[in-house]
Amino acid sequence: MESLLYIAFTGFLIGVFVSAPMGPIGMLVIQRTLNKGRSAAFYTGIGAALSDMFYCLLTGMGLSFVTDFIESNQNILQIIGSVVLIVYGIYLFRNNPSRALRPPTEYANTYWRDFGTGFLFTFSNPLILFFIIGLFARFNFMDPHYRFYHYILGYISIIVGAVCWWFMITFFVNKVRSHFNVRSMWMINRIIAVLLLIMAIIGFVHGIKNLINYV
Repeated sequence: MESLLYIAFTGFLIGVFVSAPMGPIGMLVIQRTLNKGRSAAFYTGIGAALSDMFYCLLTGMGLSFVTDFIESNQNILQIIGSVVLIVYGIYLFRNNPSRALRPPTEYANTYWRDFGTGFLFTFSNPLILFFIIGLFARFNFMDPHYRFYHYILGYISIIVGAVCWWFMITFFVNKVRSHFNVRSMWMINRIIAVLLLIMAIIGFVHGIKNLINYV
């Protein structure tokens, strides 16, 4: 039961952290909330969440072929995953997401189009795989001792975490639309980056300690 709660919690966190960095897709969702309304933006976020889910499944299937390697090198993978998160966190902290914002285009408000653009916008960035691999390694998401129902719950939790993030963002932006300054998302970027860096440093230190004790 404890393992089910753990993978559900870590899956939810992975879903949030994969979606949370305010890159181009985040700016697109904010722009659509302000210009087209919350529903259009939320469908865009769902499309992005499904694209992230695809990459998570791809990462999981790829890692499943090297289960024995993961089991025997778990501490090293945790260290590598933490380093990846540290690099990404530094990049995120220094990056200004407002530069990704483009002027809105005029077209009919169709939710399928919003969903499709959200999916393709995220799908066109396969580098997210490196970030997901870092998160999977950091949280030991592909533990060889997990059964199939653990993974089902884990992946469901990932999509729930991602959808909850986009629900929260569209809700917040819609509520403060009259006072919202898109450049303030730079501060959110930095807060997320700091959280990632803290988690990555903790994971790095934990992995080093376990590696030293193992040796």
